[in-house]
Amino acid sequence: MEQSATEITFHHHTDEKAFKRNVIRTTVILSVITVIELAIGLIIYTMHKGDNPNTYLVLAFKGLVCILTLAKAYYIVSVFMHLGDEIRNMIMTIVVPLMLFIWFIIAFIVDGNSYKNLRNNYDRHFHDTTMPKEHHNAAEHAPETEAPQPGKQ
Repeated sequence: MEQSATEITFHHHTDEKAFKRNVIRTTVILSVITVIELAIGLIIYTMHKGDNPNTYLVLAFKGLVCILTLAKAYYIVSVFMHLGDEIRNMIMTIVVPLMLFIWFIIAFIVDGNSYKNLRNNYDRHFHDTTMPKEHHNAAEHAPETEAPQPGKQ
């Protein structure tokens, strides 16, 4: 089962053409997604500059940008890191630790936010030192009058 030189050359040229086609397709797809993300970013920017931005619409646009960014990341990993051609076990070897890493980041953010909220509620000294003076009750900071001492009048 020997292959002749012409068969090897033909096979090599076919793979080279497919590779070039794949690179061009990938470049176009990633460029289009990037242009869409930039357009949405400009829309969000102009909405923030307005007098009364629609909060839900801004959040929807930000969510769309996150989804497009994840799609780009998936496509880059699939094409450039060649995970799209790998077997399932190899993909899971990379994806499962990545998901754990993302879970750790979310857990630390939630825990830090909980600590911040508890500290603001239960640590009176921290609350007093970080709150602006106009938020404090004026009666708390009024100068105390001296109580009359027995024997002195």
